[in-house]
Amino acid sequence: MSALPVLFEDPFLAVVGKPAGLMVHDSALARGETDFAADRLREQFGKPIHLVHRLDRATSGCLLLAFDRDTASALGKQLMSDGFEKDYWAVCRGWPAESRFTIDHPLDGGPGKPVKKPAVTDFEVLATCELPIPTQGFETSRYALLCAHPRTGRFRQIRRHLKHAFHHLVGDSSHGDGRHNRAFRAMGIHRMLLHARRLAFLHPHTGATVEAVAAPDHEFARALDLFPAYNR
Repeated sequence: MSALPVLFEDPFLAVVGKPAGLMVHDSALARGETDFAADRLREQFGKPIHLVHRLDRATSGCLLLAFDRDTASALGKQLMSDGFEKDYWAVCRGWPAESRFTIDHPLDGGPGKPVKKPAVTDFEVLATCELPIPTQGFETSRYALLCAHPRTGRFRQIRRHLKHAFHHLVGDSSHGDGRHNRAFRAMGIHRMLLHARRLAFLHPHTGATVEAVAAPDHEFARALDLFPAYNR
């Protein structure tokens, strides 16, 4: 098992870069999978690890973990506060009407958890493009590069909120639009275009600000190249 890139590390916690396609831990969704980020990280750091949050299998980017229960608990509480910053890059179909918008739409907890709870995501349009991809009677298709800031942490929140707004996440086989997914696969982009770009929070022991940024992989970078006006 290959090591995951370490974006920040000290005796209490670490932030690593999870690749797209790697499950974080074993679950009912694993379906026979045997390779998990949690197992790799225990071997990589040579000690127990406590995952502070989760990323979907198809999502890449910043993953936060702690090396003891007290640190994990303190980070978990901070994760639910306004001071914990999570930035995701996402490519969606269509151009949102506003450059900044918020989706406030309750979501259930996924399979076996039917109770809906409040879910809020703030979005910012970083760039737009129009590609020669015919869809629904039009000769071109429009796409937007978004920065998403989830205020809550519901199951597949960003993906499901974008579907709710009819701005489906490109590459999402569960909640996306198959026509646009196929178009991007034809361009050599075979992954879901959601990337946990940045985490920023206060260190629970030192009070210092910790910031970690994960670079996109080559396929996500290829998608970014479709937005020439965007300055990374």
